[in-house]
Amino acid sequence: MSKFFKGTIILLIAGFITRVLGFINRIVIARFIGEDGVGLYMMVYPTMILVVTITQLGLPVAISKNVAEAEAAGNLAKIKSILIVSLSITLGLTILFTPLLFLLAPYLSQTLFTDERTLLPLLAITPIIPIIAISSVLRGYFQGRQNMKPSAISQVIEQVVRIALIAVLTKAFLPYGIEYAASGAMLASVLGELASLVFLLTFFKWKKSFRLRKKFFQYVHKGKDTFQELMQVALPTTGSRMIGSIAWFIEPIVVAHSLALAGISAINATKQYGVLTGFALPLLMLPSFFTQSISTSLVPAISEARANNHVKTIDHLLQQALKFTFLTGGLAIVVLYVLAEPLMNVMYGSPKGTSFILMMAPFFILNYYQGPLQATLQALNLARAAMINSFIGAAVKTTLIFVLASRPEFGIYGVAIALIVGFVLVTILHFATILKAISFSVKILDYVKMIIIILFTGYLGITLMKVLAFSSLLSKIIIITSIVTIIYIALTFLLRLVSRKELSKIPWIGSFFS
Repeated sequence: MSKFFKGTIILLIAGFITRVLGFINRIVIARFIGEDGVGLYMMVYPTMILVVTITQLGLPVAISKNVAEAEAAGNLAKIKSILIVSLSITLGLTILFTPLLFLLAPYLSQTLFTDERTLLPLLAITPIIPIIAISSVLRGYFQGRQNMKPSAISQVIEQVVRIALIAVLTKAFLPYGIEYAASGAMLASVLGELASLVFLLTFFKWKKSFRLRKKFFQYVHKGKDTFQELMQVALPTTGSRMIGSIAWFIEPIVVAHSLALAGISAINATKQYGVLTGFALPLLMLPSFFTQSISTSLVPAISEARANNHVKTIDHLLQQALKFTFLTGGLAIVVLYVLAEPLMNVMYGSPKGTSFILMMAPFFILNYYQGPLQATLQALNLARAAMINSFIGAAVKTTLIFVLASRPEFGIYGVAIALIVGFVLVTILHFATILKAISFSVKILDYVKMIIIILFTGYLGITLMKVLAFSSLLSKIIIITSIVTIIYIALTFLLRLVSRKELSKIPWIGSFFS
């Protein structure tokens, strides 16, 4: 089994477990603190992501790419230099930006978010910044060496610790007010990330091929060339992520002010934004664990193929990644669209958010595509082009949020429309950039077959919903998901969208099915 395929499978399993645990986490939050608390949580979260993006400086992708190339050349000293220089950069930025967020928190909550209750959650989440910064460097190092186990296990540990603490902390703080309960949820996230970092450090100490502290400052002093090489990938990658993070940071601010212009109060705006981003979007993003797994494995795999000038390998990896993204994403969209209302009722005890899923699900296949396409651009040294594409998408999305959400006839649905337009545009631009950069053939017939399967199983699911109209919610979910999944997979095999050779590579069950 190739390193790429093995790494992807490991990340897939961990990604699935992590997403399921993450959903349990969100259900617990929603049940304990409701729409208002989720709204506060989601108002604050983008700010944390923005600061983390700044402190990471795009280094995880750059580390993964450069370590993979150094590994291919057998240059262990280079790998050590990459790791030491990266840690020095992130630690320096963390020391600067963590106190800054503490100082700016009152201004952000009172002026920009227009809801003073966001102050405590902002303060509670700030300690997570240095933890994630160091963790991301270690994950980039392991991924560059195409060892996906540490990243996979650390993600699961983070979610397990978070879930174990979230119910306890939110329940303990709830009597003091909803903002305290939201702060408890944030604190659980901090402790989960800390547990993940402890595991990564332990694993690194156990498995390392060199002593990190030996001649540490000499490597820092002589690391000018390494720094420049990292920045060639890191800065455009940071630019791309920064654009996304800034857009996400601005998003709740623009939403709050736009909905105010539409005549909606700050508290109601927080609730509506919580339903969209805290209830509906996480459900739509659930299948993205597959594309994230592929994306993480693609960067070192394509970087290594590019370093060895294996053009056919690059084409093959990209073809496989996009095909399996479409297949898995297509099934997810069918299930989410058909079962939108039962799923919302079972998980959150309310149908609120159903309309957002019905509106956005048909377009979300393009959102799943975005990860593998961006990873390919980064591996091909086209991170700058990815950054420009992201900027265009973010600018269009933010403008549309203000234009549409400020109109009473659209309101919060204007935000949903803007989100759709934003990610569809970025995906199309990424795809066009790759087509210009490499000779990449698109197998139209395969995509026609996949669209036919999606439409047929979608119609089947809607029909089953009518037949099972009087069944319990849980029965509907289990029966329809099972039948639709079995038919979907069977049609995938019958139409030869998955070859025997591809099947045989699946661990444990592949040889039987092939």
